[in-house]
Amino acid sequence: MTSSPANAAQFEAGLATVAAKVEEMLDRLLPRVEGPEARIAEAMRYAALGGGKRFRPFLVAQSAALFGVASEAALRAAAAAECVHIYSLVHDDLPCMDDDDLRHGLPAVHRQFDEATAVLAGDALLTLAFEILADPETHERARVRIELVRRLAIASGAHGMVGGQIIDLTSEGRELDMGGITRLQQLKTGALISFSCEAGAILGRASPDALHALHAYAHDMGLAYQIADDILDAEGDAAAMGKATGKDAAAGKATFVSILGLDRARAQAGMLAEQAVQHLDLFDERADLLRHAAHFVITRRN
Repeated sequence: MTSSPANAAQFEAGLATVAAKVEEMLDRLLPRVEGPEARIAEAMRYAALGGGKRFRPFLVAQSAALFGVASEAALRAAAAAECVHIYSLVHDDLPCMDDDDLRHGLPAVHRQFDEATAVLAGDALLTLAFEILADPETHERARVRIELVRRLAIASGAHGMVGGQIIDLTSEGRELDMGGITRLQQLKTGALISFSCEAGAILGRASPDALHALHAYAHDMGLAYQIADDILDAEGDAAAMGKATGKDAAAGKATFVSILGLDRARAQAGMLAEQAVQHLDLFDERADLLRHAAHFVITRRN
C-alpha cells in the first residue's frame, strides 16, 4: 500500500466532511430539553458533540457510498454507530473501569457531572443507537432495519464490545498470549469497526461477496487500528492524545506492544493494513478513501 501527501489530504478532507455532517445529525438527535430530564440531555450532548475523529461514522458513510445509499440513511446509521462508541468511552472512563479524568482534552463526563449521571448518559446513548436504527427514516424496509439492529446488538454486547471489556478488566496482571490479546481486541474494538464497515452494505442490500469483502477489510484494519493504539499509549504524547498515556503498562495489561515490542508491533500493523487494502479489490477506485483509511490508522498521532 502506498501513501502520498495527496492521498492523506484526500482522506483528511473526507474524514472532516463526514465528521461535520455527523455532528449536525447528532445535534438534531440530541436536542436540548427542559424539565427534570435536562441534566441527562446535557450530559449526552457533552459526551457526543464537539470531539472525536468520527472514524466509525466515516467507515459507515464510505461503505454506504459504495452501494449508492441515500445520504440521510447513511448518516443516521453512522450516528447510531457513533452513539455506541461514545457510550463505551463514557463508561470506560469511569473509576470502576479505566479511571480516566480526561477525554479529548476535556474533563470526562463523570468529572464534568458525576458518576451516576455518566452511567445514565452512557446507557441513554446506547439505547438511542437502536432507536435511530429502528426508525423508518433509516430505511423503508423493516428487514433491513432489523438486520442493522441485530448486528449492532451483537457488536456492542457480550459477544462484542462488552465481552472484550470484561476480558480487558480481568486480564490486568495476567499473561495473555498473542491469541488472547487478539481475541480481546477483536471484541472490544474490532466488533464495532466491523459493524461500521458492514452497515453501508446492509443499507444498500449488497451481495454476500461484497459484504464478506468489507468484513475481511474491517477485521484486518481493526487489528491494525488497535496495534497503533497500543503504540500510541506506549510512546504517544498525552497533550496530543487528549488523555493520559502509559496507563496500560502501569496497570500491567497485556498489549500488542508488550507481547511483540515496538518494532515488531509496527511491522505487524503495517502488514495488517496492507492485507486490509487487498480485500477492497472488488470495489476498484470507489473504495480509495477506505484504502487511505487503512494507512491512516497506522500513522495517526491521536
